[in-house]
Amino acid sequence: MSRQTYERGTHPHDDAPDTAQAFARLAGLPAGPEKAALREELVSAWLPMADRLAGRYRHRGEALEDLRQVAALGLVKAVERYDPDRGGAFESFAVPTIDGEIKRHFRDHTWTVHVPRRVQDLRNRVRAARQELIQSVGGPEPSAAEIARHAGMTEEEAGAGLEALGSYSALSLDAEVQGGEDGFTLADAMGGPDPALDVVVDREAVRPRLDGLPDRERRILYLRFFRDMTQRGIAEDLGISQMHVSRLIDRCCSRLRDEIMRDAVPAGRCEGRPTERRPAARRALRRPCSPVRQ
Repeated sequence: MSRQTYERGTHPHDDAPDTAQAFARLAGLPAGPEKAALREELVSAWLPMADRLAGRYRHRGEALEDLRQVAALGLVKAVERYDPDRGGAFESFAVPTIDGEIKRHFRDHTWTVHVPRRVQDLRNRVRAARQELIQSVGGPEPSAAEIARHAGMTEEEAGAGLEALGSYSALSLDAEVQGGEDGFTLADAMGGPDPALDVVVDREAVRPRLDGLPDRERRILYLRFFRDMTQRGIAEDLGISQMHVSRLIDRCCSRLRDEIMRDAVPAGRCEGRPTERRPAARRALRRPCSPVRQ
């Protein structure tokens, strides 16, 4: 298939072949081997243009060969959907189709962190506005308010786009921290679960109810659970028997559990209908009483 000789300035690129007659013939052919062969010939003729469009997106974290394949897929779609009867040139129809296919590939397959399409669009607008401001104005990094004014968006949208700039790729937790010790990774810098958080609800549930206990019972619980004294040591300190100390501890813990369970029943529930126990109440029934320091 021969290439058309265009006047200077009509086509800035030399990868736009003369395929008007071929597309007109393709539109009139019935489905079959001849139409399929002509379609392949048209795709091959315009493939250099698709490669050129793919080259615009190099150095964005995706292999150029993969981008060329995506651009070729967009070209095939453009050849199949192009209607010469509408009067537009094929290149005007194919370029946005191929660009859209490449951008869709980036949106759906190359983001490490899933970001909604709206936020991805905001990221693209923010990135373009930021580059324009840096090149035209110079100086420090533009603020979110300056980017919002330049891009015609709200400051909240500009902030979301700026946050998405760092969501395109993610570091592995096994990546070593720069400036740290040898072998020190991001995972080593992360905190772990705090075992004390598991008893926060229990502590807060018990705390106000300790005020309702007599002074001697509060002291016994303090010595037992915070001073870690034995029942014999508590008995000697208070001048009572060890058996009496044991009974007082059991009675105090039972009283606290009963009060927690009573308060755990939601107000206004229907009588006779089963209700869920709150986590604090469930734990209070399972484990020994662990009052907190007053």
